Amino acid sequence: MPFKPIGKPFNNGQWTAARKRSFITSQLRRGKWPPKYAAIARAYVKMGTNPKTGRRCKLHRCEECGELFAKGDMRADHRLPVVDPHVGFVDWNTWIERYHIEASGYDIICVGCHAVKTAAERAISTERRKKEREQL
Repeated sequence: MPFKPIGKPFNNGQWTAARKRSFITSQLRRGKWPPKYAAIARAYVKMGTNPKTGRRCKLHRCEECGELFAKGDMRADHRLPVVDPHVGFVDWNTWIERYHIEASGYDIICVGCHAVKTAAERAISTERRKKEREQL
């Protein structure tokens, strides 16, 4: 297969469209969205001992597996994915609307459960992109 040059129409010929989208996404994620942290606070159960370090900490309950974890091991996961794995990226307005949601739109889950959910969504997305490429 011959080499196919990638067009770099952005940032004075230095960025591809994918790089530009990555940059915009990272800038939008930088802000501290208060409802996200309110959702994590909702999962607080009690003071206890961090299983990893043995130090005193606030324990939160994972909404998926029901186990208790330190706050640092919890993730606020969007119930409706920001980018639907069955559809893919739609537009920036949809992305922003889905990213910045109220506290009730988050599932508070542990790092392990988040990894499983994310892997499942990525598998769906990968399969969708594969089918899209085959249709070209």
